[in-house]
Amino acid sequence: MIPGNGHSMIRQVKPSYLCAISIALTVFIFLGGEARPASSAASYDVADLGVFDQGTGEIVRGLNLAGDVIGGSASSGSGTRAFRLTNTRFENLQGLPGTDRSISHGANDQGSVVGSSNTSTSLRSFIWTQKDGIRNLDPLPGDNGSEAFGINNRNEAVGYSSGPHGMEAVLWSSNGKIRRLGRLHNNDHSRALAINQLGEVVGSSGSAGKTTAFLWTPDGGIVSLGTLPGDTKSVALSINKHTQVVGYSVGLDGTRGFLWTRNSGMVSLGTLPGGDYSRAISINDRGEVVGASGTLSETRAFLWTPNHGMEDLNSRIGAGSGFILSEATGINDLGIILAAGRDEDGHGGGHGTHEVPTRVFLLTPRR
Repeated sequence: MIPGNGHSMIRQVKPSYLCAISIALTVFIFLGGEARPASSAASYDVADLGVFDQGTGEIVRGLNLAGDVIGGSASSGSGTRAFRLTNTRFENLQGLPGTDRSISHGANDQGSVVGSSNTSTSLRSFIWTQKDGIRNLDPLPGDNGSEAFGINNRNEAVGYSSGPHGMEAVLWSSNGKIRRLGRLHNNDHSRALAINQLGEVVGSSGSAGKTTAFLWTPDGGIVSLGTLPGDTKSVALSINKHTQVVGYSVGLDGTRGFLWTRNSGMVSLGTLPGGDYSRAISINDRGEVVGASGTLSETRAFLWTPNHGMEDLNSRIGAGSGFILSEATGINDLGIILAAGRDEDGHGGGHGTHEVPTRVFLLTPRR
């Protein structure tokens, strides 16, 4: 784990209103600005990373212990390109040679990044490191496509490989050797979405209309985590070092974020008051969970903790911020949160809308 230099990064940022096509300029603001003022009631200091215009850029995808942010940004006509944003600079990772689109999906605490990149024939996974730059992660023999979604501090990456026999969850070792993780049933497709420091992997397996969350361990192989009672579909999105897993489960009563542990199995995290939807996206080693909850037309970012349950993150940043946090997509072991939102007087913000610009924020706990 990298020491907590993410604090200095956040405090140096001042509000910006840059769109994704100019996000590189945000770095210069990082180096000289001040943090957004927060009210005395706030429990977080908030750093505004700028605006991503829907249709020209991708939302940020990940956060590590150092506070590095990864994702994809685009300028009109140039295609999306993978990036890594640190406390010192913006790095355009480009993608594999000849790509017209790439995106970063995951980063570890050493700053290594995994993602996917279009080639002339298929979508392919990549890993980027400070030492070696970008390199291809080969799919399974006979396959021609792949994506990588998660990486741990041992540079083990997970994702899927696809070809004539469908999509299968895989793990790449630090030297690039690929390993099948299997499927829950013979005719399933499967995807691995996250990996912890123990090499335990979570994801989903099933058909397009019905998937089930799984846990894969080096000793036990792939096992189903099931669904919440009465539901028909589930997906696991994140796992911590204690083998606590979060994701979401879907049924006739809607979508609910869940927490799975070996002792308790799958438990619903509920929804925010008045909501009929929730999705748990990320869990840190302290057992703190973030995600989104609300209705089809409006969601709010949430923080769930064992002691306090689910709380609207907007209530933790103080009044008069001028924006609404609609989704939290990452939380690291320092409690720093990566969140997306919109201007308070804007429209949209629900989990089904992609029509308004998305603003991106880092939230640092006040000590």
